[in-house]
Amino acid sequence: MPVRVVIAEDEAIVRMDLKEILEEEGYDVVAETGRGDEAVALVHQHAPDLAILDIRMPGLDGLAAARQITSEHLAAVLILTAYSQRSLSDEARDAGALAYLVKPFQKSQLVPAIEVALGRYQEMQALRNEVQGLEEQLETRRAVDRAKGVLMDRFSMKEHDAFNFIQKTAMHRREKMKAIAEQVVAGETVP
Repeated sequence: MPVRVVIAEDEAIVRMDLKEILEEEGYDVVAETGRGDEAVALVHQHAPDLAILDIRMPGLDGLAAARQITSEHLAAVLILTAYSQRSLSDEARDAGALAYLVKPFQKSQLVPAIEVALGRYQEMQALRNEVQGLEEQLETRRAVDRAKGVLMDRFSMKEHDAFNFIQKTAMHRREKMKAIAEQVVAGETVP
């Protein structure tokens, strides 16, 4: 599937040129606007892979829009602007932008910047998923440990037997061990 893009650029001519270049390169421009506040709404509505944002726009500047988009992990963000000041590129980075391109730009600069932004975004998504998985494992382990303690105290079970009870009950009921452990602690599931 082609990469889906939302463009937010207040200069109509630049926006049209950008759209044309992107479509020539095989990207799917799903929405475009000249306002930052509309850009955020369009990203919510269309769930693109990438948002290309100008910095200076009416309604909401590109940096504020980038902050909103990246704080919710909605899409990769590329800032495309006429401003090359270091302070702005630092602000863009802090707002979550994964690439920064100064106008006027060449197609030979745009495509690599897009690919870098998309690659970084995918890496960040993979890390977020890994962290989430680890957090779930830790929560499960804590719940199982509490349930083992309950089974050992109330039913004089050995630790190994308490664990086996939780594991086998989860398998038998086709539920997660965390759910069974919580039921044990609540007194809803007993040996």
